[in-house]
Amino acid sequence: MAFEDGPFISACCFCDMAIKDVTGTLSLIRIIDVITHAGSGPNPPVDMPAFDHELKLVIILRSGMARGRSMLKIVPEEPDGSSGKPLELSVHFDGEEKGVNVVIDLRYRFKLEGLYWFDVYIDDQKINSIPLRIKYQRMISGG
Repeated sequence: MAFEDGPFISACCFCDMAIKDVTGTLSLIRIIDVITHAGSGPNPPVDMPAFDHELKLVIILRSGMARGRSMLKIVPEEPDGSSGKPLELSVHFDGEEKGVNVVIDLRYRFKLEGLYWFDVYIDDQKINSIPLRIKYQRMISGG
């Protein structure tokens, strides 16, 4: 299936908060593409220790000519090229300007410093990739 007639991507990003008001309008607060993890103390680790981080993954799609149910899949790619566990969910397209707002509460374990890619697929066809850079900041304090 080619995507030249839809569905179309309106937004695809990570953020701290996504608020849906009474009219159904979505507001994204603090869009993120870099996370800095700090290690501090008299002797913090030289290499970044693994850590869990909570954030929102937001994917906003508009139907175009797409109709019916599709599978949305997000596949994380670690900085070393390995793939993380995919996340899959069903979405439904009603056509034209109507769409789907997907907001996922994501808790991800970052094991490596570097650039992560979160590849977005609809029905096993890649439609986008979301980058997220993880940085480690080592702060040595007296002690």
